[in-house]
Amino acid sequence: MAEVEEKGRKPSEESTDESEEEDSVEEPKLKYERLANGVTEILQKDAASCMTVHEKFLALGTHFGKVFLLDIQGNVTQKFEISPVRINQISLDESGEHVGICSEDGKVQVFGLYTREGFHENFDCPVKVVALHPRFSSSNYKQFVTGGNKLLLYERNWLNRWKTSTLHEGEGAITNVQWRANLIAWANNVGVKIYDISTKQRITNVLRDNVSLRPDMYPCSLCWKDNSTLIIGWGSSVKICAVKERDHAEMRDLPSRYVEIVSAFETEFFISGLAPLADQLVNLYFVKENSDHMEEEFRARPRLDIIQPLPEGFEEISSDALTVRNFQENECRDYRLEHSEGESLFYIISPKDIVVAKERDQDDHIDWLLDKKKYEEALMAAEISFKNVKRHEVQKIGMAYINHLVEKGDYDTAARKCQKVLGKNMELWENEVYRFKTIGQLKAISQYLPRGDLRLRPAIYEMILNEFLKTDYEGFATLIREWPGELYNNMTIVQAVADHLKKDPTNSTLLTTLAELYTYDQRYDRALEIYLRLRHKDVYQLIHKHNLFSSIEDKIVLLMDFDKEKAVDMLLDNEDKISTDRVVEELRDRPELLHIYLHKLFKRDHHKGRRYHERQIGLYAEYDRPNLLPFLRDSIHCPLEKALEICQERNFVEETVFLLSRMGNCRRALQMIMEELEDVDKAIEFAKEQDDAELWEDLISYSIDKPPFITGLLNNIGTHVDPILLIHRIKEGMEIPNLRDSLVKILHDYNLQILLREGCKKILVADSLSLLQKMHRTQMRGVRVDDGICESCHASILPSDMALNFSVAVFHCRHMFHKECLPSPGTIPGVQFCNICSAKRRGPGSGILEMKK
Repeated sequence: MAEVEEKGRKPSEESTDESEEEDSVEEPKLKYERLANGVTEILQKDAASCMTVHEKFLALGTHFGKVFLLDIQGNVTQKFEISPVRINQISLDESGEHVGICSEDGKVQVFGLYTREGFHENFDCPVKVVALHPRFSSSNYKQFVTGGNKLLLYERNWLNRWKTSTLHEGEGAITNVQWRANLIAWANNVGVKIYDISTKQRITNVLRDNVSLRPDMYPCSLCWKDNSTLIIGWGSSVKICAVKERDHAEMRDLPSRYVEIVSAFETEFFISGLAPLADQLVNLYFVKENSDHMEEEFRARPRLDIIQPLPEGFEEISSDALTVRNFQENECRDYRLEHSEGESLFYIISPKDIVVAKERDQDDHIDWLLDKKKYEEALMAAEISFKNVKRHEVQKIGMAYINHLVEKGDYDTAARKCQKVLGKNMELWENEVYRFKTIGQLKAISQYLPRGDLRLRPAIYEMILNEFLKTDYEGFATLIREWPGELYNNMTIVQAVADHLKKDPTNSTLLTTLAELYTYDQRYDRALEIYLRLRHKDVYQLIHKHNLFSSIEDKIVLLMDFDKEKAVDMLLDNEDKISTDRVVEELRDRPELLHIYLHKLFKRDHHKGRRYHERQIGLYAEYDRPNLLPFLRDSIHCPLEKALEICQERNFVEETVFLLSRMGNCRRALQMIMEELEDVDKAIEFAKEQDDAELWEDLISYSIDKPPFITGLLNNIGTHVDPILLIHRIKEGMEIPNLRDSLVKILHDYNLQILLREGCKKILVADSLSLLQKMHRTQMRGVRVDDGICESCHASILPSDMALNFSVAVFHCRHMFHKECLPSPGTIPGVQFCNICSAKRRGPGSGILEMKK
């Protein structure tokens, strides 16, 4: 490999901070290697003077007048002895079948590599350049140019003879020529010219900028980017020229094409060669630098830069200093840059060394990232590049990354990367687990182990669980919850936990984990015991999930002590599995819990627990008096005598009043309200509910000597009892609070009643009159008779001969009679009734008797 110095770093510089140094260095765009094999042997004895690149092979000219054809690895395939002196230029056509060669002693040769045809000429002056028509192999394009003191065009005519014409002379030696399609560009001491071979017109003259530089020491570099774009480098100046078609209206006597300089800029160093790279430029620079200790300049290593041309300058993309052999002895004219357009290969030619530069590919990018210890980026790049084709390469990179992280002590990141890197390779997984065990970091890798379809040996998981069990109970519990029970031998871990519980029998974390292990092993009874002991929230979920109701029949008290509401709801939802009788039996010694259960049962269904309603009276009285009265109202199964006894013992007046009224002893109930509650409103409300005249009499008798009670009665009994009866019984001279207001209210209520009665009467009369009128209109309507029978004689109601006189009676009940068949009129003169309907109202047989009359 050729030695390359990346921009920003010199071999003598040492950074005190490795990470800062790594971060500051940009990744190079090109990679380099020396052209070896046969080239090495050639340059040991000779020196390179020029080289031309074809996609199939290379053509190398030397100072001793030899031309070698090489393969792309530098092996010699052919050798030509051309001259005893320096070869100045080699030109190949597009096909690579013909070659043109010129030398310092004036020799020019053009010949076919696979044919005997050729051109040989000796000039009396050195010939610096030669260029074949790109399509020279075609018979129509047998043309080439040579350049010495003038530029000559050679064309073979139809007689197979070569015709010569001078394209340019008089401005010094021709130092460079490049032929692309129909355009020939050449440089002399004055500047660069472009000639259009199709129109036989010279279309431009680009003058040289750095006139102070000797053109023989700092020659012009020419390069066609495409068929219409020429790049010129001379001294430290770069110009990009675009050949364009001229508008026909502007032609007159001007060439059909013209050149526009689209970009021009100055560089820091002297240009030895140019080549295009997409829309960028590759520049080979000759460099002179000042010595640190001496004022004189010295020749430094040449640089190969990639730049981005801009309209008024350029942007540097990358810059590499190349350590070519004998660079200290080389001049600017000793370097050349040739390129292969198809493969983006760049050849840096110097007298004693040839270096090949090529664009870095993904493999190179990954290698650079690894070299800079940017493993994360390297791994991502490898995955994108290789996918499944080179999985082992990805793993190789990934393992290097993991090793780096372990060395840094970043164990968690290293463990996390194992998932991506190790994939399904069980051998690598187990090796990594044992490595993490060796460095005491099993905890770091535990959460990333395979646990799905891909699994390690059970011993691996058991080893990690035991490690946690020794040092971290919480971490152990987390793994038990997260890892499927099939990963390890459950009984082995159960025994290990049991051994630890001997030392710490009340440790809730271990007990909970043991319960989970029992659950995995389907020993639900053991798990349930632990959950109940710990009052763990998952106990109810465990019971439901695994139908453990038979296992909790003797643990009902524990369940209710843990969570009364959840326990009762669960018991009531599963009465078919645990009967009410069983629950009551279990709670017989815990009446406060029994009451909660029976209360919720009663709320759900008033009849299911009816056999326990008698017991519930005492439970309500003891633990929940606010719900006693609602229970007594809603239950139809509780014994009233027992309830009355309990309520009287505890002096529960409201409950006793309700029970007395329900048992029919309303007078006693009213007495309790008046005497014990002394609540006239409640007494009045009670009397209203019962609607008993005797109760009202008792209420008035009891209240007659109590002015506040009288006020209450006067305000409330007006709609139930005649207030006059109460007023007549009030003793004369008794002071009654708010009597005036009460009397006003009585009068107001009375007036209201009168108004209501009058209003009702008016409505009744109006409705009666309306209905009477409606009935009269209905009765006055005619009735259509088509056919029918007489209800008396059962003959047809209509005669067969409609011309005869006949008389028919039709009642509103739709019964029809012949006039002569009607019975005698009733008691009301002039009023006739249907004897059939009248008989229905009088009773059975009356209709027949009526007919017989």
